[in-house]
Amino acid sequence: MNASTAPRIAIIGAGPGGLTCARILQRHGVAATVYDQDASHSARDQGGTLDMHPESGRRALREAGLLDEFLALARPEGRQMRLADREGCVVFDATPPESDAGADAEDGNPEIDRGRLRDLLLDSLEPGTVRWGRKLAHVEPLTTGVHRLYFAGGATVDADLVVGADGAWSKVRRRLSEARPVYTGVTFVETGLDDADSRHPVLAALTGDGTLMALDDNRGFIAQRNGHGHIRVYVGMRTDAHWHRTAGLDPADQGAVRDALLREFTGWGADLLRFITDSDTGYTHRPLYALPVPHTWRHTPGVTLLGDAAHLMSPFSGMGANLAMLDGADLARALIDGAATTDDAVRAYESLLLPRSAAAAEGAAEGIAGAFAPDSAAQVLAHVRQRH
Repeated sequence: MNASTAPRIAIIGAGPGGLTCARILQRHGVAATVYDQDASHSARDQGGTLDMHPESGRRALREAGLLDEFLALARPEGRQMRLADREGCVVFDATPPESDAGADAEDGNPEIDRGRLRDLLLDSLEPGTVRWGRKLAHVEPLTTGVHRLYFAGGATVDADLVVGADGAWSKVRRRLSEARPVYTGVTFVETGLDDADSRHPVLAALTGDGTLMALDDNRGFIAQRNGHGHIRVYVGMRTDAHWHRTAGLDPADQGAVRDALLREFTGWGADLLRFITDSDTGYTHRPLYALPVPHTWRHTPGVTLLGDAAHLMSPFSGMGANLAMLDGADLARALIDGAATTDDAVRAYESLLLPRSAAAAEGAAEGIAGAFAPDSAAQVLAHVRQRH
């Protein structure tokens, strides 16, 4: 594909997958515009830490020409994995040996904060590539393969290829599929610790350098090291999607939420309970949703999906951002690798995307089922021992 024959490409969503696709296209002289509903790149918190896998996330970064920059930002020590029992005693601790601590070790998955990864991708794009404050309302076909995007406020854009990288509640997906995300039965309440090593030394030591999980009887704690001394904590429960309403809680009443969480974890160890009581950031309700497995759609000229828009799954796949970036890289590669038409390129991409995303989503569903089960302590311990 050359610049004179390149289609008008509109990527909806400035997450890792959409930005990766835009970056690789630009490296090969193909223009793409990214539209995002956020007012700016710093409008909201981007979430926790990510581990970049060599066969997916790091492969995409290599194709984007950003692997060296990523390695300079990554935290190889973040690969540490710990399990604790409900008393807070560590029962498993996998720390990569020093000889394998390099961020580009073939079997290692170095960590990076999601916000830093997004900034790396954003900074690599040509100025003006991302149009902020563009909230997509709906997509309508004009002619075969050409669509009109309608944004809140009345703006419209016509595109020869619309890439739905717009996440769990994708508006683009509605053009292809009637599927809607379904509640997994598990809710996370997110909280966090700032300046953990100095202000929360006991919890910092318990967390270690990477991720700590304490899971048992349909409940648990997941604590993750982020950059700048922050520990992000997810307090998880198998419960209804609106547990706080059922309990008569006002989510804005942080003290009431804290007390309700403590009641949910009656009998757990004192140190683990401090992940609730010692919060520096308050409590944010995050019910976990997933698309039906497998999620497929009938090929439609001029529109496709990537990332969560295509295969939303629980975080227990460990592959969400990695898959999104691989999707973006594969779509870009298909578009620049000499397919006869844009439609042929998209068909080739979807033939890769759909089977691998179905397999990953099946694994994610099994993962969350095992992590929040009556015997989750035993299931998770057996799983991590097998992997490590």
